[in-house]
Amino acid sequence: MKLGGPVHERVLVSLLLEPGQVLPVSRLVEAVWDDAPPATGAHQVRKAVARLRQVIPDGARLLTTEGSGYRAVTDWVYLDLDDFLARLGEARQAAAAGLTGETADLLRQALALWRGPVLSGGGGRLIDAASTALEERRLAAVEQLMELRLNDGEAAELVGDLVELVAAHPLRETLHAQLMLALFRSGRQAEALETYNRVRRLLADELGIDPDTRLTEIRDSILRNDPALVAPARPQRNSAAVPELSGFVASECSLPYDLRDFAGREQQLHDLIEHAREPRGLSPRILAIDGMGGVGKTSLAVHAAYLLADDYPDGQLYVDLRGYTEQQQPLSVESAVETLLRALGVPSSRVPMDTQSRLAEWRAIAAQRRLLLLLDNARDAAQVRPLLPPSANSMMLVTSRARLVDLDSARWISLGTMTQENSIAMLADTLGEQRVAAESAAAAELAELCGHLPLALRIAAARLHNRPRWTIAYLVDRLGNESRRLDELRSGERSVELTLNLSYLGLTREHRTALRLLSLHPGHNIEAYAAAALLGTDLDEAEAIMEHLLDVHMIQQHELGYYVFHDLVRSFARRLCLGTGDRAEDERGEQEDTAALARLLDYYMLVTDVACDLAFPGRVSLESPLEKAGVSLPSLQDAHQARKWLDREQNALRNAVARAHRVGLHSHAAALARNVVFQLDATGQFEEYQEIAQIAVAASRELGHSSLLRMSLSNLAVAEWKLGRFYEGIAAATEGLHLAVWLGDRRGEAKDTGMLGVLLGALGRFDEALSRLQQSIAIKRELGASRAEAESLTNLSTLYEQWGHYEEAAAAALRALELNQELGVRDNELVSLADLATAHLGMDQDREAQVYLDRALRMADESLPAADRALVVALAAKAAYRRGERDHAATLAARALTLGRTSRTPIRQARIENVLGGLALGDDRHELALQLHFNAHRIASEASYQVEEARALQGLTQVYEAIGHITAAAHRRKQAGDLFDKLGIAVQFRRSG
Repeated sequence: MKLGGPVHERVLVSLLLEPGQVLPVSRLVEAVWDDAPPATGAHQVRKAVARLRQVIPDGARLLTTEGSGYRAVTDWVYLDLDDFLARLGEARQAAAAGLTGETADLLRQALALWRGPVLSGGGGRLIDAASTALEERRLAAVEQLMELRLNDGEAAELVGDLVELVAAHPLRETLHAQLMLALFRSGRQAEALETYNRVRRLLADELGIDPDTRLTEIRDSILRNDPALVAPARPQRNSAAVPELSGFVASECSLPYDLRDFAGREQQLHDLIEHAREPRGLSPRILAIDGMGGVGKTSLAVHAAYLLADDYPDGQLYVDLRGYTEQQQPLSVESAVETLLRALGVPSSRVPMDTQSRLAEWRAIAAQRRLLLLLDNARDAAQVRPLLPPSANSMMLVTSRARLVDLDSARWISLGTMTQENSIAMLADTLGEQRVAAESAAAAELAELCGHLPLALRIAAARLHNRPRWTIAYLVDRLGNESRRLDELRSGERSVELTLNLSYLGLTREHRTALRLLSLHPGHNIEAYAAAALLGTDLDEAEAIMEHLLDVHMIQQHELGYYVFHDLVRSFARRLCLGTGDRAEDERGEQEDTAALARLLDYYMLVTDVACDLAFPGRVSLESPLEKAGVSLPSLQDAHQARKWLDREQNALRNAVARAHRVGLHSHAAALARNVVFQLDATGQFEEYQEIAQIAVAASRELGHSSLLRMSLSNLAVAEWKLGRFYEGIAAATEGLHLAVWLGDRRGEAKDTGMLGVLLGALGRFDEALSRLQQSIAIKRELGASRAEAESLTNLSTLYEQWGHYEEAAAAALRALELNQELGVRDNELVSLADLATAHLGMDQDREAQVYLDRALRMADESLPAADRALVVALAAKAAYRRGERDHAATLAARALTLGRTSRTPIRQARIENVLGGLALGDDRHELALQLHFNAHRIASEASYQVEEARALQGLTQVYEAIGHITAAAHRRKQAGDLFDKLGIAVQFRRSG
């Protein structure tokens, strides 16, 4: 009979595997397509049912519609599955009655019905799971039949069958034991012992365990030639009724041992106990704990269970569901319920053979008891739901690495990492308070390196406890190497890496790949857009993947739209990128990782282009080969949003540039660096600016790309200038200028010529500087590069001010101000206002200066560079002092000093401290004035910033004169005079402030 295709077959088999049960359409969709159903999945299932009703005789009677699902009604048809299960049930009853011959016959009849896996093993995840359960029943029946035949005196005739069974199922120890007995009783003692040796080696290699007690006892008995191994007499058969259940243990506790040093989960423990003792409802209470591997879920659950034990006097039962256990399959419901029945004292002979009968027996017993059931290490709700005790007087505790969202009515507690305080307390409890107190800083760092993960902390403490000569600092040093950190967090059979690997292996292939690729992200917080770029998906799919990884606690989320790795999970995921040892697989993985990183860098290029155009209007736009179509980008509407995004992603962007250069993606490194330095410059992070610019220069040289090299050298020259490294800046600007001229790059020529003017001016070479700046301004004006022209006009104003040409300084600053206002460049507008105020103060036009200072103070919010704000406040202090507002001036001066010293801008700091030093002298605060001028002199002389060096010397001269140190004053006067003369600055410029 042609049913219609794989969809029809899987729908029919799913319904027949659970006859009489209503299966919702969603369950059938999952059975057909697993985790990747088409959008039309539900429609196709309904069409399949309609087709099956047509092609199967009386199909409408067989397949009925029940609400939103379907049910198979099989009481009028013959199913070999029903026959198989029925004969197994009859065999169980016969065995309980002692009818061994009848039991063997029924088992043979049941096994004769077997035709192999359901749908030949190609039925999908849900059908295969049911098929596996049926296979487990078959093997249990085979083992029972073999046991009966051995007890009936058979031996040699069983050897062949048992050899085949052992070869097909090498990890079933019962079959090995039966083969050993059959061989021994056939006079083949040596082969029986070799069978033991083979299974011992297999279990050690595959699972890292020893054979079970029965195998070992049989081996020992064979070595002793124990008469007890001779086949027993056949058991007496009778037709006695099945005995009533007896021997039930009134109160049974199978909980693991409680930790003596349990600590650090007081709030969660309190919440668990509170929930457990809430007024009882009509159904049993379910309390569930989820969290990443190693976070201490089991310890918390066991500790809570012992505290609650008195409330459940009929038993406290524990089952490890093995959802995430090394080299073991999750425990089946059939096996779990058998464990529970035996824990309650039900004899093995009374444990039903089939799952449904076992569950019925479990519920019948549990309904009359007050039980606490702890189900540890659950993989999914399907493992848990059937085991729920029916009585409202019972409670179920569940632990799982993933939140089982479809476990209805459960009260969930998500367990995170421990606090710093609790981490230290755990270390102190193991190592002793004195040892931890003696190395308190190292202990705190150890807790950080362990990510405050209880498992990692316990392993670290165990290593230190077992190595009393090790200091905590020594272990911290060993853990400091991220590539070896997971190796260090291993003790005996416990390992953070193993725990994380079990969670990793529980993921689908798609999510395993995603976890590895996400670890390539260069920042701490991973925004969803960057994740989409790494994974090569759209935003919705990336978020779905991230949310699944969040559900299974492989990543964390502290803020909407952003995801983070736990430090140890990141180390684990990055280790996955290092390779598997399979050369071909490693090459594919490396190619996949490189492609993902390239996608991320392309994304960063696109979004930083948008952000920088908004945040830094008027900048020169460069052509990009990248297309925005198909790439998900964050919505940045204005300069504020753009700067906020750039600030947030700053570390990731810097690391991305470094990573790109390190892996050979040099064009990405150099091009992205050009955008990244804008925000670093605006926020005064000049050391970081210099680092990124140096990487861009190196990457450009590796590429042999002259245009990128020219641009990168220009940026490096700016960074060197801001850091007061004028000679290094001149070298970079000179090379950049030569390249620009050779390339015919007029914009580059204008920029590098202007940078040379700035740098030469800082060294006091005013004539050369003036020529360069005027040349730069002319080219920029010719090109219509208004932003760049405004920057050079600002630099020209500074040059004129240092030279004492205040009218020219004011004119240049006013034109720069007009351009910056037209462009909306707020940070440069602030500098232009400061320059105008400086020029007017130099001309003793205090009222005009104050107008510009008031405007500058109003706009000087925290979004603008601290160094520029500090200069404005210092100039405002100087103006207030001149007006006689001494208190106000002192307040402004203190604020300016704090801002200036946090700005990390040497050329600004030297100028500010010279201005403030003059004000301190005017207030007769001689010690402060000396300190400020000394500091300005040190900064300026280290950078060869000769103008401010001369001003600092003049300030020191005036302070020494004021306090009567005539010799020191004369020495400083001569130094200052010589330097001013060298600079060609008029004598009347030599006055403080």
